[in-house]
Amino acid sequence: MPASPSTARAINDRLALRLLQQEGPLTAGQLKQLTGLSRPTVADLVERLGAAGLIAVVGEAGEQRRGPNAKVYGIVADRAHLAALDVRTEGVAVAVTDLVGRVLAEASVPIGGDTGTGPAVQQAVTLVERVAKEAGAGRLHTVGIGAPGLIDPSSGELRDSTGLPEWHRRLVATLQERLPEARVSVENETNLAALAEQRYGAARDRDTFVLLWLGQGTGAAVVLDGALRRGASGGTGEIGFLPVPGTTALPTSTDCEGGFHSLASAAAVVSLAAECDIAAPPRELTSAAGVVRAAVAVTRASDGGPGEEPAADDAEGAVRASGTGSSMLMPRGDAPAPGDAAPLLPGGAAPVPGAESRSPGAEAPPPPAPASAARFLDALADRLAVGVASVVAILDPGCVVLGGEVGQAGGEELASRVRDRIARMTPLPTEVRATTLGGGAVLRGALLTARDRAQEELFAPGGPPPQPSQGW
Repeated sequence: MPASPSTARAINDRLALRLLQQEGPLTAGQLKQLTGLSRPTVADLVERLGAAGLIAVVGEAGEQRRGPNAKVYGIVADRAHLAALDVRTEGVAVAVTDLVGRVLAEASVPIGGDTGTGPAVQQAVTLVERVAKEAGAGRLHTVGIGAPGLIDPSSGELRDSTGLPEWHRRLVATLQERLPEARVSVENETNLAALAEQRYGAARDRDTFVLLWLGQGTGAAVVLDGALRRGASGGTGEIGFLPVPGTTALPTSTDCEGGFHSLASAAAVVSLAAECDIAAPPRELTSAAGVVRAAVAVTRASDGGPGEEPAADDAEGAVRASGTGSSMLMPRGDAPAPGDAAPLLPGGAAPVPGAESRSPGAEAPPPPAPASAARFLDALADRLAVGVASVVAILDPGCVVLGGEVGQAGGEELASRVRDRIARMTPLPTEVRATTLGGGAVLRGALLTARDRAQEELFAPGGPPPQPSQGW
């Protein structure tokens, strides 16, 4: 049965808007070529979308023909403003974008473990309001939040989880109260990182893969046939509770110590590095990513490769603004995807809880010996392979991405070691790749879901009219 005229118009409008999002501003002629629609149909949809306040003329293009230049149309980016939060146990990072995903402002604040629930929530909410004001956002249309813990699949709410700060759950509720007109949603941080890796990062060519998150804690996200899988209770990927050999006890329902977490958490990685005599700059002695970077740099140098610059994306890097010209959302060397603008750089660095600073005149420790560095990376790969092999045996994903700050710090040196071990442990062919987004993947995933949700509503037939901006 053919579509009705109104349904056909809605389909054509959505197609044109998606192309403008993906490709950037286009002429009517380019829309005709990309959509396959007739010239009169394209002219009608351009007029219709313009009247709805969704697109506008943003310039002119001199095409290879006689006559006046062609008008170039683009999405009205300030039709809505979006916010994303990366909530960690030690702080929160916030970014605000326009409707097409251009980052207008971003910042972060550390929140110490001894901060009370009320003050912690107030710090985070104040940060959201400040960043929105800096971005010129009179109101926020959609807010996406990434946080550790389980998300109830029926309510979409963050469940009360032992070991996680109470202010996480209070923050979500408070934002919903303070932003009654905004669509506020929360998603597990590792799931958001997986969505970002699939759209922008190491899994762009995969519709089935698993992301193994290696940061302060551990987690996994499962994407099968292009869909994120959450499980019956929202707990798919809680790999920290996986019983594994090499630990002194079994995990419990309230504590993942004794599980895979005991082998691959940040604390476990730092402890393993100490056993292998891996030294690192003083400020990174307690950073899992820092000790991994130190070992990788020595390994590369001993193999005749270039040394590695100290990265700004350390174990706490996603919850502080970088003062070294590196953005939370755009890791060095990561080009923006079509339709995405590079984010603004944060203006200053916030102190990181637990990070050790180097006192004046203190000398950096000597680099670890190549043999110690190789032994450390081999031992770490042995541990990670235990978790990866379990995932592969159950899901056969074909690809596992080592994500988070530790996965980024280990790079190909760590990924190749895990890959070799998996090839010996399972008959199932499995690629093991290093993340290209690092810890910033959570914030990018939160922005991605917020943008998609906002566009789904605004681009729908008869979507809400533009709202006047209001100050905070």
